[in-house]
Amino acid sequence: MTSVAVIAHTGKSLGGGLPELRSALEMSGVTDPMWFEVPKSKKAPKFVRKALADGADLIFVWGGDGMVQRCIDVLAETNAAVAILPAGTANLFASNIGIPKDVAAAVGLGLHGERHKFDLGTVNGEHFAVMAGAGFDAMMIGDADGALKNRFGRVAYVWTGAKNLRARRFAVRVRIDGEKWFKGNATCLLVGNVGKIMGDVAAFPDARPDDGLLDFGVVTAEGAWQWTRTLARTVRGKARSSPFVEVARGRKFDIRLAKKLAYELDGGARPPTARLRIAVRPAAVTICVPATGE
Repeated sequence: MTSVAVIAHTGKSLGGGLPELRSALEMSGVTDPMWFEVPKSKKAPKFVRKALADGADLIFVWGGDGMVQRCIDVLAETNAAVAILPAGTANLFASNIGIPKDVAAAVGLGLHGERHKFDLGTVNGEHFAVMAGAGFDAMMIGDADGALKNRFGRVAYVWTGAKNLRARRFAVRVRIDGEKWFKGNATCLLVGNVGKIMGDVAAFPDARPDDGLLDFGVVTAEGAWQWTRTLARTVRGKARSSPFVEVARGRKFDIRLAKKLAYELDGGARPPTARLRIAVRPAAVTICVPATGE
């Protein structure tokens, strides 16, 4: 018998909200799930741990990428399955793996969909499902995080992205799978478990969340003109052809920065650090997804 838990971010919305979720679960025969609501995603992990301790083996996560990240950081390497209810701003992981932005449909997937093992990445020991980054990427997300994103949604990223186009370069050294790969100045570091970012843009066209690899990119663009050229090629799916972009794939990445920089995991800001230890965790989490061919 499946034991169901719901971990819900009360600040996120989808369809008719949490009342519709309760109704959809009841109509599917789930009348008394473990139910936990949190006002911020960082408060979710303790309730995920409680749900697991109480025997939950199917956990519905209501929220965006940040909420999903906080939950899977606990659920990685467990036997519990995750059903994503994409109620956030971007929902990049959900969109990359085909989760519908519809309450009833997402509940149906959780209860009756296929269960597929997906890779996760880790940065300094913390799991992520979508992407992590430092430099321009992290500054854009850090500036948008909180009230600005809550008020304006995706538009907040446009504003903070434009604000940070003049960010200065920083010195960085990168080793991939034990080999020296990059040494120089950069404005952005990005590692991806999936290919598409906001606006259905393929930052890493070859990335797959179940291939046992992570995709890594270094951007050296500086100033509005170079960034405009770089972003234009990225939107067209041709970031690799930019003179300001270098990309690679691997399993382990050791990144040393000349100064401490903030970084981000799945859209959530993290404190500054001078070293990023990144690794892939193959088949680390089970997600409920549409059946093959749907």
